[in-house]
Amino acid sequence: MKFVQHDEIGDPAHVLKVKDAPASPLNAGQVRVKVLATPIHPSNLLQIAGHYGVPPTLPAIPGAEGIGLVVGVSPDVTGLQVGQRVMLAGGSTWRQEIVAPAGAFVPLPDAGDVEQMSMLTVNPLTAHLILGTFVDLKPGDWVLQSAANSAVGEYIVQLARQRGLKTVNLVRRDDLAPDLKALGAEVVIKDGPDLAKRIALETDNAPISLAIDAVGGETFSRMVECLATGGTIVAYGSLTAQSPVLNSVAIIFNDVRVRGFWLSKWFQTASAQEKQAAYGQVIQLVASGALKARIDSRFSLDEIAAAVTRAAEGGRSGKVLLIPNRE
Repeated sequence: MKFVQHDEIGDPAHVLKVKDAPASPLNAGQVRVKVLATPIHPSNLLQIAGHYGVPPTLPAIPGAEGIGLVVGVSPDVTGLQVGQRVMLAGGSTWRQEIVAPAGAFVPLPDAGDVEQMSMLTVNPLTAHLILGTFVDLKPGDWVLQSAANSAVGEYIVQLARQRGLKTVNLVRRDDLAPDLKALGAEVVIKDGPDLAKRIALETDNAPISLAIDAVGGETFSRMVECLATGGTIVAYGSLTAQSPVLNSVAIIFNDVRVRGFWLSKWFQTASAQEKQAAYGQVIQLVASGALKARIDSRFSLDEIAAAVTRAAEGGRSGKVLLIPNRE
C-alpha cells in the first residue's frame, strides 16, 4: 500500500515522500476502502510548509477529503458493504487505501461523477455555509467575493445563482470573466483602485450586504469600502499572506461587521443534525451535477512532487487531483 508522508515541515515538493507499507489487517468494526480520488487544496500545502493555523503532527499523511470504494468489510459491520462508494472525511487521504472503523466513512449515492464527488467536503461545504450563515440573504441581493475563480469562488457563483442571488466577482485577470459568467456570475471585475466606484456603476448602486474574502491585504480593505451600512465581510483565507488594514471609518460609521470562517472550527462546534443537513444538501447538488468544479490535472502518488508543484502554480484551470490507484 503506497502513501504520501512528510517527516518534516518545508516545501511540499521537497519534503513529501512516497512510501510503501503492508496492508493493514481488518479488525472488528472496520472496513477497507480503496481511495479513488483525493484533491490537493491550498490549505494542504500551507500546512505542510508550516504556514497554517494548526501544525501537523509528524510524521503526517496529508489530505483532507476524497472518495473511496469499500473493498473489505469485517463480519460485524452492517452499515456498509463491498462495492459501496464512501466519502473520506477523516483526513490523511493521500494514500491508496484506508482501513478504519465503519463510522469514519459517509455513504455516498452511486450517482455522480467520481472526481466531482471526491471534493465534497472542503470547498462546496465552505461556500454553502458562508452563503447561508452570516447574513439573511434574499433573492435579488448582491454578494461580493474575491478570488472568484478559485474552487470556493466558483461554487459560490453556482450556489448564488440557484438561490436567486447576484454576485460581483473580483479577479486579477480579465480573461477569467467568460468562464465565471458561464457559471452565472452577473458582474466580473478586475480588482484594483476605485473598486467601490466601479462596482457601483456595474450594479446601479445596489447595496451589498455580504462580502467574502480569501485574499486579504489591500483587497480586503477595498471590499470593506464596497459594503452597505450594516454589511458583513467574511474572511476565509489569505492568499496574499498579508494582513488587511481595517478601515476604521467604514467599520465605525457604516457599522461593518468583520467575521471569520474556518471549516475545521465549524466541524468542532456544529451539531450532528447541522452536519447531516449541510452534507445532505451538498451531496445532492454535486451528485446531480448542479454543482461542479473544474479539474486542472490528475497525478498518481508517484508523481507527488509534480502534483504539489502544479497545485501551487498560478494560472491553473481548476483543481489538482491525486488518483492513488492509477497505474
